[in-house]
Amino acid sequence: MQLDSLVGLARRRHTPRPPAPLIRLTVPDGMTAPLGCDAVAVPESFARAMTPRLPRMGCVYAAEGHWWWLVPSDSDVALEWPAPARYTAGAVVPDAARVPALIHCPDVSVPYTPPIPLYLALCRVTGTTPAWSRSVGTP
Repeated sequence: MQLDSLVGLARRRHTPRPPAPLIRLTVPDGMTAPLGCDAVAVPESFARAMTPRLPRMGCVYAAEGHWWWLVPSDSDVALEWPAPARYTAGAVVPDAARVPALIHCPDVSVPYTPPIPLYLALCRVTGTTPAWSRSVGTP
């Protein structure tokens, strides 16, 4: 093999795959998002168990077995969202076979679910101790 061939093989081996297309969840007409928007994705079975534990729900989108809850930007600061939740900055979700549909819209002008009650409800249904309740040195 010649050096050109080896270089070509090395480049093809390390060429990153293009990222999956993303969809940004939009705020419904008539609403404002003064704090920006992020999203917390939760499998539908967990989301249904969380709903009765929330004092107020903001915009919630659903598709492909997941619900996405809109929260203010930076709602992940100092919070370790427990698995199987996925926190996404900018309220972007993978471009799945189906665009997420808005399944809940609050009667207020902002689209947010309060992040602390959402976090606590998720911790409750996953059996996770909230980060601030753990002893030092406990994972």
